[in-house]
Amino acid sequence: MARYRGPKAKVSRRYGEPILGPSKALQKKAYPPGMHGKNRRRKQSEYAVQLSEKQKAKYIYGVLEKQFANLFDKASRKGGVTGEVLLQMLESRLDNTVYRLGIAPTRRAARQLVLHKHIVVNGQVVNIASYALKAGDIVEVRERSKSLEVIANSLAVYSNRKYPWLEWDGSAMSGKVMSIPQRDLIPENINEQLIVELYSK
Repeated sequence: MARYRGPKAKVSRRYGEPILGPSKALQKKAYPPGMHGKNRRRKQSEYAVQLSEKQKAKYIYGVLEKQFANLFDKASRKGGVTGEVLLQMLESRLDNTVYRLGIAPTRRAARQLVLHKHIVVNGQVVNIASYALKAGDIVEVRERSKSLEVIANSLAVYSNRKYPWLEWDGSAMSGKVMSIPQRDLIPENINEQLIVELYSK
């Protein structure tokens, strides 16, 4: 399936934050990419600001345009605040949860682990990155994959990630989804209201 495979540094510089993982480029070049990056840019239109926010959310969670539109459609038909429900659905994806638990250093790496059948959900191997998790679901590393270097290295560095809606058991290499996170607990710098306004036009 198609994914963004271009320069991560350019995307991070465009938004002024490391949305695709740590980037040294932001420290060296704290301005947008391109030959006019250093120059003052004209004020963006309302539509441009809304579109940029949607694109940022897509980059962060690694979701394609059609997938994102489908998620928004589902979120808008659910009860609750549409923007918050949309972020909750993105957070509940299996690849994102594998990343949040520290099993993988990035969402890209988490997606690879899921696609290559290294992850088990409630005792069953699941290789669908967009699989929607629910409260009470158990996510764990497949028994034969627990010795993988990429997983061991990631857990050594990132297992100290703590999120109130997730519970991690290091000895069993398994995590439990305690609840669906409320908006104030989701750490991503996304203005979801701009995305709602964009799709409402």
